[in-house]
Amino acid sequence: MQRVFSGIQPSGVPTLGNYLGAIRNWVPMQDTHESIFCVVDQHAITMWQDPKELTRQTREMAAALLACGLDPARCILFVQSHVHAHTRLAWIFNCVARIGWLNRMTQFKDKAGKDRENASGGLYVYPNLMAADIHAYHATRVPVGDDQRQHLELANDIAGKFNHDYGVEFFPNIEPHIMGVAARVMSLRDGTKKMSKSDPSDQSRINMTDDAETISLKIRRAKTDPEPLPSEVAGLEGRPEARNLVGILAAITDRMPEDVLREHGGQGFGTFKGVLADALVAHLSPIAAEMRRLLDDPGAVDALLRKGADRAREIADPIVARAEELVGFLPPR
Repeated sequence: MQRVFSGIQPSGVPTLGNYLGAIRNWVPMQDTHESIFCVVDQHAITMWQDPKELTRQTREMAAALLACGLDPARCILFVQSHVHAHTRLAWIFNCVARIGWLNRMTQFKDKAGKDRENASGGLYVYPNLMAADIHAYHATRVPVGDDQRQHLELANDIAGKFNHDYGVEFFPNIEPHIMGVAARVMSLRDGTKKMSKSDPSDQSRINMTDDAETISLKIRRAKTDPEPLPSEVAGLEGRPEARNLVGILAAITDRMPEDVLREHGGQGFGTFKGVLADALVAHLSPIAAEMRRLLDDPGAVDALLRKGADRAREIADPIVARAEELVGFLPPR
């Protein structure tokens, strides 16, 4: 069984976009792969975080993953900073990766913006830590979206250079784990932008903890156009908000957009939004309730994460110790 690794930053309550685009797709992997999932709090601090908020959001994200269906009996779920092998290997990779490689990373340019000189060193080298996250477990599959493919290529470049420099075949090649058609959920206020937790308007997104009334209100207020829904997907061309709402209903009901339009083509958005809101409430309400139950007992969540970290260390510590030995570090004992 192949080993898969994926991580998610603790940047607040997940949105519907996080859920449909990534988290939901992790659940079936528990039965087809040796699955390792991580809340990457060390990646989070590449940009300043309020310490109390980081603690709360880390636990909140873990609870969300559990509520969405990750099962500690079928996968390993832990917090990145609890397994020191990640940073040990990341330092080695900092010394293997080339400055030119990092200079080509587009996400650093996007996140640093125009004030690159004021960005943290951690933000610049965090792709090396991401590579270490994966290679510390000799994972061979990583579920990635288009925005992460460049990081996966860098992780393979680093592994290849390490293997070449030290004359070994130690780190395996990583392949992207293709999930099929991924749901790309856009803002409810602007169908050309991704749904995001950083959007200043809470009306732009569905949060996984939103109650039924809030979900219904946000969907009713979602931006649309005056035309009725088309009967074919081609009719959504140039209508980003309509495409977004159709895509959300298709994803949440496990159908294709074509099927949704066959059923709802010709309808106005007033009727369609009611159907969409009902589907979202039916699907998300049990998840929100389970999140609330888990967060009512934070000690239990923390205990699950500690057990996950123990299991993660059993895999990562020997791999990273061997990497350190190959580099020439004197064994600590």
